[in-house]
Amino acid sequence: MSAFPAGRHVLPRPDVTVPAPTALDVRDQRGEGTPIGPVPPPPGAPNVVLVLVDDLGFGTSSAFGGPCTMPTADRLADGGLRYTRFHVTALCSPTRQALLTGRNHHSVGMGGTTEMATSAPGYHGFRPRSAATLAQILQGNGYSTAAFGKWHQTPPREISAVGPFDRWPTGEGFDTFYGFLGAEMNHWHPLLYEGTTPVEPTHGPEDGYHLTEDLVDHAVDWVRTQRTLTPDRPFFTYLALGAAHAPLHVGREWRDRHRGRFDHGWDRQRELTLARQKELGVVPEDTELAPWAEGVPRWQELDGTRRTLAARFMETFAGFVEHADAQVGRFVTALDELGALDNTLFLYLLGDNGASGEGGIEGTLVEHRLGHGLVDDPEEMIRHLDEIGEPSTYPIAPAGWALALNTPYQWTKQVASHLGGTRDGLIVHWPAGGAEAGGLRHQYGHVIDVLPTILDCAGIPAPHSVDGVAQQPIEGVSLRDTINDAAAPERHHTQYYEMCGNRGIYHEGWTAVTRHGVPWEMVATERRPFADDVWELYDLTRDWSQAHDLAAEHPAKLRQLQDLFLVEAARHQVFPLDDRVTERENPVLAGRLDLLGARTSVTYRGGMRRFTEETTPNVKNRSHVITADVELPETPASGVVIAQGGRFGGWTLYFADGRPVYVYNYFGLEHFTAAATEPLAPGRHELRLEFTYDGGGPGLGGDAILTADGEKLAAARVERTIAYYFSFDETLDVGVDLGTPVSEEYAAGANAFTGTVHTVRVDLGPAAEVADSDGGLQRRIMGAQ
Repeated sequence: MSAFPAGRHVLPRPDVTVPAPTALDVRDQRGEGTPIGPVPPPPGAPNVVLVLVDDLGFGTSSAFGGPCTMPTADRLADGGLRYTRFHVTALCSPTRQALLTGRNHHSVGMGGTTEMATSAPGYHGFRPRSAATLAQILQGNGYSTAAFGKWHQTPPREISAVGPFDRWPTGEGFDTFYGFLGAEMNHWHPLLYEGTTPVEPTHGPEDGYHLTEDLVDHAVDWVRTQRTLTPDRPFFTYLALGAAHAPLHVGREWRDRHRGRFDHGWDRQRELTLARQKELGVVPEDTELAPWAEGVPRWQELDGTRRTLAARFMETFAGFVEHADAQVGRFVTALDELGALDNTLFLYLLGDNGASGEGGIEGTLVEHRLGHGLVDDPEEMIRHLDEIGEPSTYPIAPAGWALALNTPYQWTKQVASHLGGTRDGLIVHWPAGGAEAGGLRHQYGHVIDVLPTILDCAGIPAPHSVDGVAQQPIEGVSLRDTINDAAAPERHHTQYYEMCGNRGIYHEGWTAVTRHGVPWEMVATERRPFADDVWELYDLTRDWSQAHDLAAEHPAKLRQLQDLFLVEAARHQVFPLDDRVTERENPVLAGRLDLLGARTSVTYRGGMRRFTEETTPNVKNRSHVITADVELPETPASGVVIAQGGRFGGWTLYFADGRPVYVYNYFGLEHFTAAATEPLAPGRHELRLEFTYDGGGPGLGGDAILTADGEKLAAARVERTIAYYFSFDETLDVGVDLGTPVSEEYAAGANAFTGTVHTVRVDLGPAAEVADSDGGLQRRIMGAQ
């Protein structure tokens, strides 16, 4: 292979100057030219696999003492290393951006999720080109690269057929991508991308389809192909599962294996988990359970209905996690069969944040209801007990289980101040690299340390320039020394934390923290000034779980760490602190550019599909008109003309037996219908739906009138509407309703319009006044990411 100029510090590899020819005829040419070859990897560079499981929590997996049996995690841990003090950012997008860049999340513009971006430097949601990704660096050093699963780093306004695509996975260093781009995905009826091309599964849950299995199928196929075609090139596989983020979707056989297993409740589960953690050595013998979160009921405080529901939610969660680990096991087996496992640096990250507490006190059958402040009635939920986890539900578990799954720590996902939100298990398996079997590593680590560790193990220097752009410093430190030496000195001495106003600072064994909000808060509360937040102080060298607040005993130490937080926060673009969430869903209030801007009219053509909510006209909380130019066949027309959302919230205009129908689906709780009583004649028609919004605030009602060729066909009173978002995973489609169906009158996957849709125009009326108070929704909306 040809040499690598610039010592691998400039990527891509600079072109080599080719000497001028010395002859007119190739037969007279002296010497042979050098054929252009692939970029050479460093000698002995290992394969790299990075598996990330979503919303897990430190005390979830059996590998770290938790109740979810994960044989693959156990196998890799028993053959490798458990890192017991590894930390993440407390939320999805920020952890992923930090993981793949080696920089703190605010340093690369991801202070919140992509959906909450603002114009502030630490929160704009655009990875700067001065922070090349791990995939770009490995790709530029001769690796084959592929990503499968959840991405959640592309700015929402760029998720469309016109891009731009430079912040999609294939624009950020991955040769191949198969997965989804947003916060979450329906695991029974997903809408996916292959590269930048929208794709949908060819079969459904009734045929045995499940998203996690599909993702791993693609990962296995890719690595087998890569080993066959280019066995001399190392590979980098990033497998980021949607499990165990809501919705908790898994087959009945996985749920039923846990029947009755969690009837003891979350309080007892914490005790059982802590005992097992001590046996494994992942926490010290003197570790105590951290204080229980105020406002969450103890198990004995629940009535029988709530206990039954809570146990079933946990059975579903455990089945979801264990099913996911089994699929990772299929990938591990494929590597083993290829003879590639031992020389693969395999990192298994058991969570991108702590377990999610956004299920509220009761849990819910439909996550989006909680996102809008609606709490499911347990007496109604119990009627659907056996449906939890089925395609008819979109569930998330109660907060009490999240607290148990984060044992022995305080709090949950989103709460970056406390270890329950930021400490997750990390397993490193690399026999060829000298990692001992079954070892424990207690050195402090952070997600920004992953990139420099991988580069160190591969013998690749951090580049000075990528694509002609000078690179900002990598802020993580390599953990390479700890792989071979349990006594290696700790190199990560200081680390700040911030998410949704929750803040913390770690420095050489001490941590000062302040919690600003409550993830499951469901009622309106007065916004608290940051200056009123109460700081706590913990000595982690003596108190592993943040069980004993020492703020009153050591005020000088607390003051020192508070000052250090200010320094680190200013250095990494954390200021100004921003605890807004619902407001940031609105691009105008957030201060970011909207794809459609001030446009109030958009015309779609037949066949257009897969438009996300940030790339469509926002019909919520305002009057609007849908005008469709359709041509009906000789036989009675059926199928969807246009639909937005799905089974758990949205609206649709469709035909049934030749009759036009409009349905507004309010979170699956109510369906408001305006349906013609007679079929329309074959031929061309103008179908029109006028929706007149009541005004006066978000989520109120309106009147819907359905007409054809100027003649009124039907009307309906829509008593209430969805205020903030229809879905995180469904789209607006013309001529079909992809994903789950908005109306149960037509089937998923078989609802294409049998006529011709020429155009559909959406016209927006004046925006309604939206009340300043969000009813406590701001934390719910963020929690759903």
